[in-house]
Amino acid sequence: VGVAPAAIALPAVADALRDTNVDVYAQDVHWEERGAFTGQISVSMVRGLAVGSIVGHSEVRRDLGDTDARVAKKLGRAIERGLRPVLCVGESADEHAAGTASVVVARQVIADLAEAPRRGLERLVIAYEPIWAIGTGNPATGLWATTVVRAIRAALKQSGLDADAIPVLYGGRVSARSVGEFAEADGIDGALVGGASLDADEFAAVVRTFA
Repeated sequence: VGVAPAAIALPAVADALRDTNVDVYAQDVHWEERGAFTGQISVSMVRGLAVGSIVGHSEVRRDLGDTDARVAKKLGRAIERGLRPVLCVGESADEHAAGTASVVVARQVIADLAEAPRRGLERLVIAYEPIWAIGTGNPATGLWATTVVRAIRAALKQSGLDADAIPVLYGGRVSARSVGEFAEADGIDGALVGGASLDADEFAAVVRTFA
């Protein structure tokens, strides 16, 4: 189990969860260790507070312009400095409608791993975010997620990794009510929880489903 608080809360959350079995992650990191990058958080700032960081989240790609090239730099830097990356990949509504989801997601995985040193990648976590299903009232199904997860694992294998050993999470609007379908789906090892994590009881119910 892990939590990824807002950057301003990282020190407090890390302190509160010290000596527990709950890991702390950053929501994002910059790919450079030092330099003039106002508002950004470097890997060195995160180390000691978090065990890892999310990279490539759909909202960061959308709002901050992260490309696969940027995500690859972030992921590579995190690996180099001993942080565990949680790599988010997923297709847009247009890509979903065009039937290219598996191709798009596999391409993202391969591109996003391009700059990462092989040593340390065994700690990688992948989170599948079907962007079209988040906040739209059009949820994905466990069967659909399984299909895309197969493509993710094939891309991991193509990248030279032990695909079956890398956890893949589902991150498309998970709640206590919907999570069971994904917990039972083949190849899904956990969930990247968004809004439901703001309610302690709801979040605990999701965690218990995968326990």
